[in-house]
Amino acid sequence: MSRAEQPFGRVGAEDGAASPSGLMDLLGVAAVLVEPDGRIDMWSPQAEELFGYTRAEAVGRYAAPLLLNPEHRSSVLRLFAEVMVTGRGWAGAMPVRHKDGDTRMIELRTMRLTDSDGEHFALGLATDRSTVRQMERKLALSERLVAQAPIGLSVLDTELRYLAVNPALAAMDGVPVPGHLGRRFREVLPAEPYSGVEAAMRRVLEDGVPVVDQQVVGPTGTDLDEDRAWNMSLYRLEDHRGHVLGIANVVVDVTDQFRAARRADRAQQRLRLVASGSSRIGTTLEVERTAQELADVVVPDLADLVAVDLLDSVLQTGRTGLGEGPPLFRALAVKTAYPTDAAQAIVPPGHLTTYHADHPAARCIRTRRPQLITHVKGDFARIAADPAAARLLERAGVHTDMAVPLIARGEIIGVMALARARNPVPFDDDDVALALELASAAALSMDNAVLHQHIRSTAETLQRSLLPRLSPRHPGLQIAARYRPAQAFSEVGGDWYDAIPLDGDRTALTVGDVMGSGIPAATTMGRLRTATSTLADLDLGPSLILTHLDKIARSLDPYLATCLYAVYDPHSRRLVVASAGHLPPVFLQAGRPPRLLDLRVGTPLGVGGVPFETTTLDLNPGDQLILYTDGLVETRHDPIDERLDFLLRQLSPPYGSVEETCDRLLRRLPHPAGHDDVALLVAGAQPLQTDGTGPHA
Repeated sequence: MSRAEQPFGRVGAEDGAASPSGLMDLLGVAAVLVEPDGRIDMWSPQAEELFGYTRAEAVGRYAAPLLLNPEHRSSVLRLFAEVMVTGRGWAGAMPVRHKDGDTRMIELRTMRLTDSDGEHFALGLATDRSTVRQMERKLALSERLVAQAPIGLSVLDTELRYLAVNPALAAMDGVPVPGHLGRRFREVLPAEPYSGVEAAMRRVLEDGVPVVDQQVVGPTGTDLDEDRAWNMSLYRLEDHRGHVLGIANVVVDVTDQFRAARRADRAQQRLRLVASGSSRIGTTLEVERTAQELADVVVPDLADLVAVDLLDSVLQTGRTGLGEGPPLFRALAVKTAYPTDAAQAIVPPGHLTTYHADHPAARCIRTRRPQLITHVKGDFARIAADPAAARLLERAGVHTDMAVPLIARGEIIGVMALARARNPVPFDDDDVALALELASAAALSMDNAVLHQHIRSTAETLQRSLLPRLSPRHPGLQIAARYRPAQAFSEVGGDWYDAIPLDGDRTALTVGDVMGSGIPAATTMGRLRTATSTLADLDLGPSLILTHLDKIARSLDPYLATCLYAVYDPHSRRLVVASAGHLPPVFLQAGRPPRLLDLRVGTPLGVGGVPFETTTLDLNPGDQLILYTDGLVETRHDPIDERLDFLLRQLSPPYGSVEETCDRLLRRLPHPAGHDDVALLVAGAQPLQTDGTGPHA
């Protein structure tokens, strides 16, 4: 028979030594055929190795004298006779004599064979007992090790079908051992996170490079709503000839550690958010800005969508004003982590709205407690303002919702609503606690902003009510005045201006600035302006006017004020000016560049003990005098000299009307932040009319 015709592909001696190909070869099982009279008829190569005799030395000889010691022969011969007579096989351990004279224990399996002529033979299959015991121990140890191991162990074939699974892995997967065997890996674990594991298994089968301690997170067959975590190791299984048998999967459940780490990460995230909130929320005294700062902190780290609403009654009156009907909200801030249809379902900032009674925001106002909807599950009408909004939220994939109250000083002032869509994890109690902490800090800042706005509005109203209504008749003068209150970041101050008609066609011009802000400063300003108007009627000079005002200011301790007082006589065209610590006025002369008046500047009102001096100059028709408070030029970062130079650069001949001068300066000079009030008074000299009066202002 040719090599190609050999049915089992047997490798002959000419091809080199055969490699072991299975368990029988590993055990070295020897085959011996014995004739009825006890002579050896067949002797396998394994028998040569096991007993030491060659085929030539063994075949034809009686087995008992060759292999047995005298003391064992009788018992063995009886067993041999029983097998030959009854046909029942025998198995057990037996001592045999090796060719070298040593006695060795073998494991023997003997059975009767009958040929076609009816003649009986005895076939013995033998192997070294120590080898069998070693193999049995290995098998038993392997079986127990796999079965009792607390870690998950499995073997899969090259098609990734389960061949063996231990109970620990079956428990981890949530599928019984029989439910694994014969099934593919993804049939047992079909969830998407395991697609990466399958890809890793195929790579290991292909290149043989093990995967060690790769973390896998996903649901199991018994807990589809909760992720578990494992450390997985994969290595390729090969036989002793290098043929790939499959893959081994070693899995350690690390869910507890994973969840602890996730809790720690979330705790750190909460700390970061709280720290971020403390530094980013409440940077101004503007309600809308504070609400937007809260939204900016929350999105995207805590929520995909957020809306901040305040009770409109709080904004209007500073009180909650909850009555019989549904509360009226004003939307202050909205933010989304990414472009989404859900944004169209949220009431835009500045708009008013009410919510139905079961809406989380409405329930939040009634109960003063957070409202958590872990899984919306189609109940979008509950979290939406109207049916159209419900459809938008559903289309955007919103799946969890939360509303937390904004409580300040024990009063509920609004609600913050949060939702998740792209983030697949529903809100939990930890998220509620974090949202409450952020909302609490923001609510206090917003309440402070509301209080500030009401106080500021009151102060501004008082300030404006205390400012004069300028007379339209000032002989020889055209007068324009402006007042601009401090903007968002600061309170209204105590700036004032006035133009007071005096006898003899004269006019007193004054500006002042009480150091301080708010209602007290505005009140002090009103008292000083009234005093100035009263003193002006006494026809005193500017220095004496300031001296009397200084005494009055000292009685208003602790307030100080700067003031500039001037008297213009249109007949002599002379202007007499005195300053109590005030910034110098700007003098505009036709055809000449603007300049600051060089005055003898005294101390502010309220300091006392320092006399005031006057300066006299000519003010001819076409000339203008600009009186102003420091809010027009001062900033927090620029030197005052640079700002005064900047003021002069805004003015150049030919000069416009006094109204145009006012508008130009207010448009170009005050800082956009508006940290201080601005009082501005511009007087332009005009020729006297024939009847002794000047043109109307």
